[in-house]
Amino acid sequence: AIPTQAAVEVAEDVVRKLLEKLADENDGAYPESIAFTLWGTDNIKTYGESLAQVLALCGVRPVADSLGRVNKVELIPLEKLGRPRIDVVVSCSGVFRDLFINQMNLMDRGIKMAAEADEPLDQNFIRKHAVEQAEELQVSVREAACRVFSNSAGSYSANVGLAIENGGWEDESQLQEQFLTRKGFAFNADKPGMMEQQADLFKSALKTVDVTFQNLDSSEISITDVSHYYDSDPTKVVEGLRDDKKKPMSLMADTTTANAQVRTLSETVRLDARTKLLNPKFYEGMLSTGYEGVREIQKRLRNTMGWSATAGEVDNFVFEDANSVFIDDPEMQQRLLDTNPNAFRDMVTTFLEANGRGYWETSEENIERLQELYAEVEDRIEGV
Repeated sequence: AIPTQAAVEVAEDVVRKLLEKLADENDGAYPESIAFTLWGTDNIKTYGESLAQVLALCGVRPVADSLGRVNKVELIPLEKLGRPRIDVVVSCSGVFRDLFINQMNLMDRGIKMAAEADEPLDQNFIRKHAVEQAEELQVSVREAACRVFSNSAGSYSANVGLAIENGGWEDESQLQEQFLTRKGFAFNADKPGMMEQQADLFKSALKTVDVTFQNLDSSEISITDVSHYYDSDPTKVVEGLRDDKKKPMSLMADTTTANAQVRTLSETVRLDARTKLLNPKFYEGMLSTGYEGVREIQKRLRNTMGWSATAGEVDNFVFEDANSVFIDDPEMQQRLLDTNPNAFRDMVTTFLEANGRGYWETSEENIERLQELYAEVEDRIEGV
């Protein structure tokens, strides 16, 4: 029975706040297309809130049977909806694909129902884009309206996080190509049980996107605790695909409290950095645990840089302040080095990489100090 009625009500509230924020930022105009990321465990915990958000944007209502099971969807009439139907491009995690195949079916059917509705194109962006893509790709409107994507069966994640964690990537185009290749398998309710590679359709759908959007459903796991959130973020992918090369707006909904908040991604990254990475209570708490605590601080710094690579939404001050806290202070430097020299070396490497890739502008003096420090730590580890 996912999404539940309660989840639908919460989702409608978040969608209202999201569209109000976007209309305010854009002189009252609605976005035509929003790229969504859906997570498996988050939808278990919230009983399908983010799934219900997708349906709400499309102006589609889930219909429960007498036992409360949701097996059908219906279009909300435009007069009742009071706004255009917003197009969506949904990227499902591998776990969501495994657990919620019926819900993927619901989304696909609902989106295709909207695409085939005989409505004005300026009030139905799903149909507007599907008609354009059908012509571009020489397929039917129904086929062009595939909007639910994931990995191929048995495959998980875009592996962007893995590349960033080990530093093994040449440039951002490599990360973007990786995302498109691994996440470009379409779910099609007309061909149940199959995930077909539809790279051209995926790219065609993404290049119409105005906004990228994710939900934060857990107060236990934030956006720099793990690499998953930025691994599935398509912000720079969309920027590269759009004809005008304009970067889409990135938003996040914080639904960890009853009063859901919609913030920009840069606001969310700032908030996360202030409450965790740059917060003395956090890093002192981590240091008190010893070896693993230093690794945890380094991992958070690396994940922060991940957001620079996939979305470009990390302010310069985050790296500058982190450098002041962990590198400028000789006493802190020594504590990190003595507690976990390997993680400290990785931290120094992350700072140098952030500067080398253009994510952090700082003084030559800072860079020279980091280079000298790297050599010192390397000698310490090697026992020189």
